[in-house]
Amino acid sequence: MLLYFLFLIGFLLLIKGADFLISGASVIGKRLGVSSLIIGLTVVAFGTSLPEMVVNVFASLRGSSDLVVGNILGSNISNTLLILGVSALIFPLKAQKKIIWREIPYGVLAVLVVGALAADAFLDGAGVSQLGRGDGFALLSLFSIFLYAMFSGGAESIKEEVAGEFSVWRAAVYVVVGMAALTLGGKWIVDGAVEIARQIGLSETMIGLTIVAFGTSLPELATSATAAYKRQIAIAIGNVVGSNIFNLLLVLGVNAVIAPVVFEAEHFADWAITLVTALLLFLIMFVGKRHVLQRWQGGIFVGMYVVYIVTRVVLS
Repeated sequence: MLLYFLFLIGFLLLIKGADFLISGASVIGKRLGVSSLIIGLTVVAFGTSLPEMVVNVFASLRGSSDLVVGNILGSNISNTLLILGVSALIFPLKAQKKIIWREIPYGVLAVLVVGALAADAFLDGAGVSQLGRGDGFALLSLFSIFLYAMFSGGAESIKEEVAGEFSVWRAAVYVVVGMAALTLGGKWIVDGAVEIARQIGLSETMIGLTIVAFGTSLPELATSATAAYKRQIAIAIGNVVGSNIFNLLLVLGVNAVIAPVVFEAEHFADWAITLVTALLLFLIMFVGKRHVLQRWQGGIFVGMYVVYIVTRVVLS
């Protein structure tokens, strides 16, 4: 019972920890004069991706590759379909040309690279398909290129007034407290999820794709939904697109460096869905009102996510 209690408390720590981290990092980013889009793609995306990072690091240390892969793929599917869908239902999301032609395609490339690196042994029948340490460093290199492109693009400085917000020192405290809460919450979630998987007969992949993936995506959902409500569209979209890239390149890259990340045959079906959702996000920007994710499109995204989850539960 204590393990289940800590499992639930872990989610609360993740959500509150991410909230503290985002609040502090956003203030620091604004005071450095970085555009709202870059804040969404980097500072906020990193903050909301930390739950996936922490959960997966602990899962890697425990040798739970199924949980690692399921959490990453499930989170990205949730980010694109559920979180962007809900945000668009709140307020139509108009994307800047830069994110349509640079960041979203880079996200598609990240999915393709992960699939290519993971499928080498699976395709030639040489053995177990996995991301090894070399693959991890390759993903981290691509992530470094992404960061360089973000901060060397000559983005305009933000014009928001930050004088009325809390101090940089307080923001730094928020960041430290947020990271501590994320670390502790992540450990409790991994312990609880693995035990639940064993007791009720579900695979760790299924637990990672549903319970853990949704739980670690809650910070993205809260952030993007709030940003859409406040009409901060650049942050709403940038948070999701940036988080997806962080998950695939940074989080999965770090996991592969720590320990090999094994891809079972069933993982490639979820990888294919991740690729489809990434491509769909790009293509839908040219359907209906150009460069806008409209409410009816957001509703379709949410419906697709519900169908996906129900299908995975039934097939499991």
